[in-house]
Amino acid sequence: MENGALIEGRNAVMEALRAGRSVDRLYVLDGCQDGPVCSIVRMAKKTDVPVQFTAKERLDQISVTGRHQGVIARTAAYEYASVWDMLALARERQEDPFLILLDGIEDPHNLGAIIRTANLAGAHGVIIPKHRAVGLTATVARTSSGALNYTPVAKVTNLAKTIEELKKQGMWFVCADMDGTTMYDLDLKGPVGLVVGNEGSGVSRLVRETCDYIASIPMNGQIDSLNASVAAGVLAYEIVRQRRMCV
Repeated sequence: MENGALIEGRNAVMEALRAGRSVDRLYVLDGCQDGPVCSIVRMAKKTDVPVQFTAKERLDQISVTGRHQGVIARTAAYEYASVWDMLALARERQEDPFLILLDGIEDPHNLGAIIRTANLAGAHGVIIPKHRAVGLTATVARTSSGALNYTPVAKVTNLAKTIEELKKQGMWFVCADMDGTTMYDLDLKGPVGLVVGNEGSGVSRLVRETCDYIASIPMNGQIDSLNASVAAGVLAYEIVRQRRMCV
């Protein structure tokens, strides 16, 4: 698993957290009761950084220096934007906001491909959750083929709450699900957020219930599902098609 930089050792990790560095995950020695390490864990949880308690053997495998002191922080390969940066970008372009929200995408290749599609489709940003999802790793950056340099990506604590907050800004949301209304029968214009779910389980119940509409992609083959990044691409370009009809 290839990610951003590793920060090792108690003092270095503590300073990174204090400085507000974008930390994707904190690895901590399981069962460690050391005071400074406990302080690091408290600070990580306070800022909602995912903490993974792990065995010393695993920490030794992750470590580059061999002097991790029971704690390693893995930073993002790229800095995260804010959701409000994306809305500001839409205003700057004088366009209705178009955001892509990903509910638990775990494959970095899928995330990279979706960011690439988001850029080409003119989306103003991609939103991912902090937990149970891949972050901005080096693999994601490579797979995006440079799109990560131009497309803002925000990481949020609660996807459903973020959707509710964006609704107050005039946006509406459609999620991808094979049991929904055929995408050609939905009006996908205006300030829209497209929600795509996990590669295996799809969009979670709570997030699905928060969306305004459920869109399905017509299937004519012998299997009944598409890869998450392909589904995101198909629906994103239906949104593009409908937007162009209004120009």
